[in-house]
Amino acid sequence: MAFKSTQAAALALLFAAAANGQSGTGQTTRYWDCCKASCGWTGKAAVNQPVLSCDRNGSKLTDANVKSGCDVGSSGAFTCTDNSPWAINDQLSYGFAAVKLSGQTESQWCCECYELTFTSGPVNGKKFVIQATNTGGDLGSNHFDLLIPGGGVGIFTQGCPAQFGSWNGGQQYGGVSSRAECDNLPAAVRPGCYWRFDWFQNADNPTVSWKKTTCPSELIAKSGCKRNDAAPPTTITSTASSSASTPVQTTTKTTTSSTTTAAPGGGSGTVAQWGQCGGIGYNGPTACASPYTCHTLNDYYSQCY
Repeated sequence: MAFKSTQAAALALLFAAAANGQSGTGQTTRYWDCCKASCGWTGKAAVNQPVLSCDRNGSKLTDANVKSGCDVGSSGAFTCTDNSPWAINDQLSYGFAAVKLSGQTESQWCCECYELTFTSGPVNGKKFVIQATNTGGDLGSNHFDLLIPGGGVGIFTQGCPAQFGSWNGGQQYGGVSSRAECDNLPAAVRPGCYWRFDWFQNADNPTVSWKKTTCPSELIAKSGCKRNDAAPPTTITSTASSSASTPVQTTTKTTTSSTTTAAPGGGSGTVAQWGQCGGIGYNGPTACASPYTCHTLNDYYSQCY
């Protein structure tokens, strides 16, 4: 009877989380239209500042009222090229996406972060932590449109040519069709395009299970945007390159298990999701909060996930 009560309570919490827009299942697509993100305008959500945009030269803009480069005749604000996805290891990546969640409004998801676990295709089981920087008016419910260079410009065809002078990004919907075609893109966005064929294995709109999560500080540093109601950001230090110009290789040592607690370490308490739990020179707690486990990323850094 006690087991059934515990199981019922766990299910109740799960359903409550889904009802509150904290988790669910959904779909993905991909895009890169170079336009100023919707969450880059003032007044969209309770945040420290809107998502940063860049000018044509790649410099961050401090004025959130600069017109989008996708507006006819404008050469103002564009997607910053550092919003490309990058690999942390062979099972985890960080990036950005346009989002539309059932029962929610833009003010609830702008600059929020979500952990996506892919549930189909060649990336089945891999995790992609994204920050929502845009809103897709043409998206379905519980839909994550992943921001991937060369992923197709979609309905806004004028943004990338306005930013770069020319754009050879493949099909309007779907983008480039091979890794070699990434070489036709401007140099600043090629690494993100390579990521699609290396870490992402050219997956075609895989399904996901998703849940709201604490934003990694690396994503906040790029977007400049943090929700006022957010938990303190987590931080990792990784030797994984942000320019995945070659197939991603994990730096994890060969062990009998991928879940290890790297020594030295110590200290009391537990480490939250995405927090450090080991590595050379680390002296903090090594036990992860349930249900997470400590994974060795390299000699100097282990992380709870």
